[in-house]
Amino acid sequence: MRRLLFPLLLGAAAAAFAQQPPKLEPLPEPPPPPGIRDAGADEPRIRIAPAEGDRVEEMRENGRVIMLKVTPSHGVPYYLVDTTGSGNWMRRDSLDDGVRVPMWTIRTFD
Repeated sequence: MRRLLFPLLLGAAAAAFAQQPPKLEPLPEPPPPPGIRDAGADEPRIRIAPAEGDRVEEMRENGRVIMLKVTPSHGVPYYLVDTTGSGNWMRRDSLDDGVRVPMWTIRTFD
């Protein structure tokens, strides 16, 4: 049994070594990286004009707009706030975030 097993394994190994690897084609050169923009260059500014009679007030911090107060001619003012600085604006009807500490007197000691 061992005499038959050794030539069989030797033949299988020789067949595996005899196989030629497939012809590989070289990869194309990668495209050049995009140009790095100057850190001081400003992004293009887009301004959407408010409707006639509306008033928009901007609050800036370090040159960036962080809050807009929009006062429509026919309604109550609302605020657009960028809390994370990522450009995602959230509408708020007031600047109060709703968390209030109760401030009433329960008991006094004399």
